[in-house]
Amino acid sequence: MSSASLHQRPLHNPLTDPNPLSPPSSQTSQKSTSFLQSRTTLLLLLSLLVILGVFYPYIQFPQNGFLSYTSNPSPFESKWRDYSLSKAAAFVAKNNTLIVCIVSEAYLPFLNNWLISIVRQKHHDKVLVIAEDYATLFKVNERWPGHAVIIPPVLESQAAHKFGSQGFFNFTSRRPRHLLQILELGYNVMYNDVDMVWLGDPFPYLEGKHDIYFMDDMAAVKPLNHSHGLPPPGKKGRPYICSCMIYARPTDGAKLIMKKWIEEMQIQPWSRAKKSNDQPAFNWALNKTVEQVDMYLLPQSGFPTGGLYFRNKTWVKETKGMHVIIHNNYIVGFEKKTKRFRDYGLWLVDDFSSESPLGRLD
Repeated sequence: MSSASLHQRPLHNPLTDPNPLSPPSSQTSQKSTSFLQSRTTLLLLLSLLVILGVFYPYIQFPQNGFLSYTSNPSPFESKWRDYSLSKAAAFVAKNNTLIVCIVSEAYLPFLNNWLISIVRQKHHDKVLVIAEDYATLFKVNERWPGHAVIIPPVLESQAAHKFGSQGFFNFTSRRPRHLLQILELGYNVMYNDVDMVWLGDPFPYLEGKHDIYFMDDMAAVKPLNHSHGLPPPGKKGRPYICSCMIYARPTDGAKLIMKKWIEEMQIQPWSRAKKSNDQPAFNWALNKTVEQVDMYLLPQSGFPTGGLYFRNKTWVKETKGMHVIIHNNYIVGFEKKTKRFRDYGLWLVDDFSSESPLGRLD
C-alpha cells in the first residue's frame, strides 16, 4: 500500500446510504470508524507486549547488534556448556599430555580428516577439541563425549573463515591464551592446525626436555642435519616459524613465550591496512625470548611446510619415508585445500570416515 493511500479519506458510497447528503450521519460514521481503529491498534499493542513478555528471556542481544533467538538449552546442551577446561583436560589427558586443536563449525571436515590420521598413530585418546562455537561443541560431544570444550567468550565463527580478515585474527589470537591456560593447569600440550595430516608418530621427535618445539615455515631446503635452534631473523627482522604445530611443556620458559605472544598481538592489532594474523606475533615472541627459553626446531624432513612438500617433488622423493606431519598451507580456501589433499591421497574422510571417533559428518 502506498503512503498516499494510507492518508486517503474512505470512499463514501451514496447507493448504500439512505441520506447521503446528511452531514451528521457522515460524522457519526467517521467517529465510529476512528474509534474501532484506535481500539484495534490498542489490542495489537497489548498483544505485542504479552508476546514480548513471554519471549524476552530467550532473546539475546549480541555485540554485533543483531537479535538472536535461543530456546531453553536441553540437559545435554547445559551439561557441555558448563564443561570447564580443567574438567576436560583431566578427562582427556594421557601421561599428562594433551593434543589440542581449535575448531569452528566450518572446519569440521578438516577436523575429521586430521583425527583419522591421528587414530592411525594411536594418539587420538588424548585429543581435546577447543570449540569456537556451540554447534562444534555439541556435535563433537554428541559423537565423542568429553572430547570438546568451549572457552568463553564465544566468537561469531562465520567471521573467522577468511584468511586475513579481522574475524580470522580474532579467532587465531585466542590461541596463546588457550595454550597458556593448559600450561598453567600443568599439562604438556601439542597444538595442531586441523589442515594437517599425520603420516607418522611425532612424539619420538620431541627429544630432550626443551621448553617448546616448533616447525619452520620456510620452503627453502635445509640440510638433513640442520641446526635445531631458532633460525636467524629474516628480512622483516623476525624468523619464520609456523604457529600451526607447537609442543610445549608446562615450564616457566614455555609460559613466558605464550605471555609474550599475547603481548605482541596487543602491540600489533589487526587493521584493514595490515590484515595481520597471530603468526608474526608468535615469531616476535620467539625472537625476543630466545636467550631465556630453551627452544627446539623440529627436523624439516619430518615436519615440512606445505610450500615445500606440495611444491618440491624432488625433495619429497629424496626424503621419502621421513615425513611425519604434513601441513596443507601456502594455499588459501577450503575448496583448494580439500582438492590438494585429494590430489595427494591425503583427504581421508572420503573413504575412511569410519575410522574417526566422529564417524561420517554429512
